[in-house]
Amino acid sequence: MRISVVIPVYNAEKYVIQAVESALQFEEVYEVILVEDKSPDNALKVCQELAEKYEKIKLFQHPDKENHGASASRNLGIKKATGDYIAFLDADDYYLSNRFDAERKLFKDPKTEGVYGALGVHFYSEKAKEQYYKVFRNSLTTVNKKYHPKEVFPGQLYMLGSFGMFSIDTLTVKRDSLIKKMNPLFKSTLKLHEDTEFLFRLSYYLDLYPGIIDKPVALRGVHEENRITKIGIDKKTPILSRSILWNDVHEWAKNEKTMPENIKIHIKRMLRSYEIAKASKPKKWIMILKYLIFDYKSIRSGLYNINFRNTII
Repeated sequence: MRISVVIPVYNAEKYVIQAVESALQFEEVYEVILVEDKSPDNALKVCQELAEKYEKIKLFQHPDKENHGASASRNLGIKKATGDYIAFLDADDYYLSNRFDAERKLFKDPKTEGVYGALGVHFYSEKAKEQYYKVFRNSLTTVNKKYHPKEVFPGQLYMLGSFGMFSIDTLTVKRDSLIKKMNPLFKSTLKLHEDTEFLFRLSYYLDLYPGIIDKPVALRGVHEENRITKIGIDKKTPILSRSILWNDVHEWAKNEKTMPENIKIHIKRMLRSYEIAKASKPKKWIMILKYLIFDYKSIRSGLYNINFRNTII
C-alpha cells in the first residue's frame, strides 16, 4: 500500500509536529502532504522545518498564498497526492499505532473503495477538558456496528435509527475512486459541516467498509482554540449551520437521477425540520401544516414509508 496522508494546516504550530510524526510511523505512508493555509501563527515555519527534516513531507500553499479554508486545502492536497490511497488528518489530531491495521486486510479485496474506523478524544489541557467535556466526553465517534456498504449512506442520513458516525481522520479511500466519482471533492462553499457533506456523498458513490470500530485508531485533539469546539457549545449556531448543510444536500439529491425517491423525500424532511426549528413562532405553525399535507400525500403515493430500513437501496 502507498498511502498519501493529507493534512490541512491552519493555526496549528503547537500540534502539527505530533500529527505529522503520528503519520510517519507507518511503513505504508508513502507521503505526508501539508497544505499550509496562511496561518496567523508560526505554523508555516514549523511546516518548512518538518519538510526539511523528513523526505516524505511535501509542503504546499495555495497559489495566491492566501487563506482558503479546510475544504480547499484538502482538495489541493488530494490533487497533489501521488499515492494509491488517500487518508486524512487534521493538524491538531493524531493517529494511533493501529490506524491502518484493518486497511492492510480490507484493501486486498478490489471491491473495497474505502475503510473507516473509530475516533477517540484527547484533551490537550485540563482547561480544555473542563470547558468542552460535555461536547465530546470520552466517547468514540464511530458507527455502532458493521453495516453493508449500501447501508452506510442511508445510515448517515438517520434512516436506520441509531447508526453513529465516522470521522474524516479515520477514513482511507482509493485515490482513483475518489477522483473519478466525486465531483466536486470537498465543497469550499460550506464553512461548517463540510466534512459531513463530503462523507454523505462519498458513502453514496463509493463502497465503504468498517475497519476497527470498537476502539480508536486516531484521536481528536481538543483545545481552547478549536473552531468546531467553540461552535458546538453555541445553542443557535448548530440549527442555522445544519439548515445550510441539509439545504445543500437537498439540492444535490434533487439532481441525482439514480437516487431512490424515498431517500430524496427523507432528505427534504430533514431540511424541513431545521427550517421549522429556526423559524419564528407564527411561521412555525404554517410550515408544520404545509409539511403535514406534503407527508400525507407522500404516504398515500407510497413514496414515503416510516420504516426506511425496508425501502433503502
